[in-house]
Amino acid sequence: MDQLLKITEIDFSYHTLSGETKALNSITFDVKPNEFVGIIGPSGSGKSTILSLIFGLLTPEAGEIWLNNQTSIGYMLQKDHLLEWRTIYKNITLGLEINKQLTAEKKELIEQMLSDYGLSGFKEAKPSQLSGGMRQRAALIRTLALQPELLLLDEPFSALDYQTRLSVADDIFSILKKEGKSAIMVTHDISEAISFCDRVLILSKRPGTIKNIVPIVLSIDNKTPLAARTAPEFREYFNLLWGELSVSE
Repeated sequence: MDQLLKITEIDFSYHTLSGETKALNSITFDVKPNEFVGIIGPSGSGKSTILSLIFGLLTPEAGEIWLNNQTSIGYMLQKDHLLEWRTIYKNITLGLEINKQLTAEKKELIEQMLSDYGLSGFKEAKPSQLSGGMRQRAALIRTLALQPELLLLDEPFSALDYQTRLSVADDIFSILKKEGKSAIMVTHDISEAISFCDRVLILSKRPGTIKNIVPIVLSIDNKTPLAARTAPEFREYFNLLWGELSVSE
């Protein structure tokens, strides 16, 4: 299987009473198994719109979105959206309950992930009793419990303070690699895109087009988002992406 997802010549516009706003123009890219793809661009360039189109929340006006038949998708938003009146365990099982998939096998999977990712002692806690990083791990387990092959990450660390953000990015990167998932991550943070992703798509200002796709190759062993920031190539990639974004503004 060479590709999980292929997007070809996608166009999309938003329509309101005041008129039409072209959001995306001729977007083409793919995602391979076990690959992390980043999307950066100016505000309003259509980054989150791309995720909504992939997930099926919006319908493209032109072009094609192709998914491998065996590819299921999980969506992790900017906020964890944990429900305060449910325990952490009940929050994690919510999607499975809605989809009538809360089987003994899935319960065993959840118990294993809770143990692996440091939350087994917080199953009966309420979300307000957890730190921001722990809440994000709970939200990720909720998404992974549905066993998606491809995760859409819409600025998943933006609600966290900087130190927690770095730590949680490392956690989630390691979890996704361990679980053998692919991901598309939208971010405003150039450093985050470089340190987390295998390739970075750079969008122009609205209507968003792909200006460049930059493969990220770092000369370090056992890459993690924290370790990536120490790579000798990191500054070069940062300057390249910053230059592309500056021209986009």
